[in-house]
Amino acid sequence: MADSKMPKLEDVAILMQQNFNILEQLDNQVQVLAGSIENILSAKPFVPFDESVVEWLNALSGSLIKDRQAKQYPDVITFAFFCRRANILKLKQLYSIDNVRLGRGLLFHIAPSNVPVNFAYSLVAGLLAGNVNIVRVSQKDFPQVNLIVRHINELNDVNDINSRIVVVRYPHESNANEIFSQLCDIRVIWGGDETIAKIRQNSLQPRAFDICFADRYSLAAINADAIVGLQQTELRKLADGFYNDTYLFDQNACSAPHLVVWTGREENIPVARNIFWTVLHDLLEKKYLFQEKMAVDKLTALYRQAVAMPTKSQADKDNLLRRVEIKALPSNIDEFRCAGGYFTEYVAENLDEIAQIVNKKYQTLAYFGYDIEILRNFVSENHITGIDRIVSIGKTTDFSLTWDGMNLIERISRIVTIIY
Repeated sequence: MADSKMPKLEDVAILMQQNFNILEQLDNQVQVLAGSIENILSAKPFVPFDESVVEWLNALSGSLIKDRQAKQYPDVITFAFFCRRANILKLKQLYSIDNVRLGRGLLFHIAPSNVPVNFAYSLVAGLLAGNVNIVRVSQKDFPQVNLIVRHINELNDVNDINSRIVVVRYPHESNANEIFSQLCDIRVIWGGDETIAKIRQNSLQPRAFDICFADRYSLAAINADAIVGLQQTELRKLADGFYNDTYLFDQNACSAPHLVVWTGREENIPVARNIFWTVLHDLLEKKYLFQEKMAVDKLTALYRQAVAMPTKSQADKDNLLRRVEIKALPSNIDEFRCAGGYFTEYVAENLDEIAQIVNKKYQTLAYFGYDIEILRNFVSENHITGIDRIVSIGKTTDFSLTWDGMNLIERISRIVTIIY
C-alpha cells in the first residue's frame, strides 16, 4: 500500500520542471555566492529560534571571532558577537512565543549598498523567524561581505542550515528581481525611496507582501551638563562611540546622526561643545581616512544650507569635521545633510523643543546625559510621529530584532491557530 504522506510522482515531476525553468531563466545572470537556489525552493519553514539555527549561528560566530582577518573589521566582530548562543537565547526570551508559529516560507532580502554587514543581520532575522532566505548583496566589493560569505560556506556540515540560505549578486539590469519576487512569500527591501519604488514594480504572489526599510534621518541629543564633569577616559569613550555611530560608515547609515542638539545650562554648553568636538577630532586624526572628494561634497552642502537658512560654519583645517550652527530649527532640516563628518548643531532649551520637527522620516535618536524618564516623556507627551529607536551614543548601529518600530520575529512568521 502506498504511503499517503509520499508526494505523487507527477507532483514531483511538475516541481522539478518548475525548478528547472527558474534556474534556466537565472542562468548567466546571477552569481551565487553561497547556497543553492535549487535546494532552497524545496526547503520547509521552521519554528522561530529553532535549536539547529541557534547552533549554526553560534558556529558562525566562533568561526568569525577566530579569524584574524575579521578583527580588521569592527562591524564583522560586532555581528559575530550578536550571533553567539548566549545572545540568541537572551533574544529568544525577549521574543518569547506562546502561540504555535512557523516561518512564512521564502524571504527575498534586498540588502543596501551603504552598510556592508546589513545583509547578514537581515539573513539572521529571517533564519531566527523560521524562514528560508535568498539574499541579494550589493555589487560593491565589500571585504566584510566576502569574509562572512566565506565563513557561511565553511559551515556546510552544521545542521544543514546552509540549505536554507542563498546569497546572490547580480546587476541591476538583470530580471532576477522579478523572478525572486514571484517566488517569495515576503520581500524585504533595504534602500532609498527610489530603490523601493523601482523594486515594487515587480509583482508578488497574492498572499506575499513587502517589508520596506526606507531612507531615514537620525539625530543626536547631548546634555552639556553631563559632559563638563567627565574624566578624560570617559570623554574618549564617548567620542569613540560617536565615531562608530557616524564615521564608521561615513554617515551613510540611516541610524547615523546628522543633527546634534545641545541642551543644558547656558554656561556649560559652549564649554561642553568645545570639549566634545576637540576629543572627537583627536580621535579622527588617528582613525579616519579622509577622501578628498568629501571636502567638495561638504562645501557644496554648506553653500546649499547657507542659502536656505542663516548658518555659522566651523571646519577644522584638515576638514575632518564640519560643524554648521543654526539658531532656528526648520521643519525640513532632514533635507540638509552630507556624508563624511558634516553636522548641523542646534542649542535647545529642552528636548521638547525638537518635537516640532520630528516626522515619520526620523529613525534614531542617539543620546547622552538624559534620564530614561525624560526620554519616555519626550516621546509620549509630544505624541511624536517619528523616531523608532532611542539609544545611547555608540549604539546606533547595534542591530535589534525590533527595527524601525517593527517586531521582525512576529512580522516574518505566522501563527497557526489551534482551537480546542
